[in-house]
Amino acid sequence: MSQQESESGHVMQANGSFEVKLAPQPPAPGIEQASLGRMTIEKQFHGDLEATSLGEMLSAMGQVQGSAGYVAIERVTGTLHGKRGSFVLQHCGVMDRGSPQLSVTVVPDSGTDALTGLSGSMQIKIEDGSHYYIFDYTLP
Repeated sequence: MSQQESESGHVMQANGSFEVKLAPQPPAPGIEQASLGRMTIEKQFHGDLEATSLGEMLSAMGQVQGSAGYVAIERVTGTLHGKRGSFVLQHCGVMDRGSPQLSVTVVPDSGTDALTGLSGSMQIKIEDGSHYYIFDYTLP
């Protein structure tokens, strides 16, 4: 099975790199006392996924150094192994005293155009300041 083909639900894998720009935003009106971080996300993906994304992130720091959590939603638009469309990724990340756990999942039924029916999850790796993704997915 070639990485380009996704026959009857076989899991495919897309790999590449991405750049990310995070821009701090003011708290939503009325919840300033919650002390939550809020940022917009802008990404440029390269490799098997040639795309851009826009999204938002909410975060909170723990009372202990190295503990925090974040959630984010981003819409990715471009081509995945040459198939054009968009889809939404949902992030849920926790840092427990320096030990990270991250889940990045395609929101069900968020795929459009040639990516309709897309499902999957993405791993993010950071090495020497560069960001890389490993995206395991299926298409009907």
